[in-house]
Amino acid sequence: MSAEDQKKILIIGAGEAGRMVASEIRGHPELNARVAGFLDDKDELQGKLIDGVSVLGRTRDLEEVTRKYSIDEIIIAVPTAPGSFVRGMVKRCRQVGVPFKIVPGVMEIIKGDVHIEQVREVRVEDLLGRETVDFDLESTRKALSGKRILITGAGGSIGSELSRQLANMKPEELIILGRGENRIFDIENEIRARFPDCNINVVIADLRDRDRITRVISKTKPQIIYHTAAHKHVHYMEREPEEAVINNIEATVNLIEASEKHGVERFVFISTDKAANPIGVMGATKMVMELYIRKRNGRSDCRYVIVRFGNVIGSTGSVVPLFLKQISMGGPVTVSDPRATRYFMTVKEASLLVIRASVIGEGGETFILDMGESINIMELARDLIILSGHEPDSEIPIVVTGLREGEKLHEELVASDEVLEPIEGEKIFHAIPQDPVPEGLEETVGELIISARRGQRERILILLGQLCPHFRERLSGN
Repeated sequence: MSAEDQKKILIIGAGEAGRMVASEIRGHPELNARVAGFLDDKDELQGKLIDGVSVLGRTRDLEEVTRKYSIDEIIIAVPTAPGSFVRGMVKRCRQVGVPFKIVPGVMEIIKGDVHIEQVREVRVEDLLGRETVDFDLESTRKALSGKRILITGAGGSIGSELSRQLANMKPEELIILGRGENRIFDIENEIRARFPDCNINVVIADLRDRDRITRVISKTKPQIIYHTAAHKHVHYMEREPEEAVINNIEATVNLIEASEKHGVERFVFISTDKAANPIGVMGATKMVMELYIRKRNGRSDCRYVIVRFGNVIGSTGSVVPLFLKQISMGGPVTVSDPRATRYFMTVKEASLLVIRASVIGEGGETFILDMGESINIMELARDLIILSGHEPDSEIPIVVTGLREGEKLHEELVASDEVLEPIEGEKIFHAIPQDPVPEGLEETVGELIISARRGQRERILILLGQLCPHFRERLSGN
């Protein structure tokens, strides 16, 4: 077959990944494809031959080169590029009307050469512009193997992924606890099918029932607890602060007390970026529990670790699946504010971070993932529309709805009194607070719980404000 009849491929990036892709294409004649050339922004590569393939120009020349050489497909092969670069290339590929794919991330390249079957369609996580987290799996597995591990909220997005990852660590027993039986049923069946040798114990229980949870911990005797169960929707908790306190504070206190009483060795608390300088009820309840855990650490043999991260792609109710659903229905896509920014990570990253933090933590730390750049929500909406094969505005309208009560324009990962300390060899930071835990914290927490049980909404807001200065400022209108 002549060269003219072959599919002509343009590779963005003439580095190691791009060269691997070109080599793979040459080694698979059954693809009926050839590399027409590279685009690369390095000055020293302009006009050069790379393994017999020409560098045809810079990335800014995409449209011109695509037309001149009648390119049939574009492969983005810059695994270390920022998200803004990937998002820009996706838009331009769509504009020239040429199909495009992307190579895997740099960690996959380090672990083994890129193979042609790894070149795939662009995914949402590619738009984040950050290499997904990777950690020392062997030492982590060694630390968790043979342990009795309990996961609360095991039917949720983070809890279910934690269950999958931890089942692979060969625990002595994996105790999956949830209040909703249907989602627990699903994750139990999945783990039994994928990990038939894993010893699973299923518990249906409500953490808000103190006596019940004490009996559960006494009976199952977990050595490590991953506490993921919580209410997380900001606008719902603004409407129901009593429920936020009962579920996010009282339930956690119940679990902490049972853990200390029955010999739990490690307690890992899942927090949120909304707990950093919180202005909403949900974030405030999470910050209160961060403070409470700092206060309790060292009182018993139980070591406490706090893990804080941003929005999880694919988690129930998060913005990305909402956007994708709205796009599939023909729009409109609803954006709170065109200036709003958020941090994003994948559910697997979130889970691996939690697991790694639970192993390296010595007790009392707050760990934060290196989440890279924050993403503008309006840009993300437009990118997802383009990635779905549509044009923003003309085909899929975007409607600005305004920020809901309790939402920030820009989320933060670090509180105003915290200093970040990188952890060598990890994509994790240690957030070190500079201010002491407020005086009378435990008494205030007890009062919060009583007020929630009595339905004293105004009192709840005042007490949260006493412990969280930014929330107090919002209440006072400052």
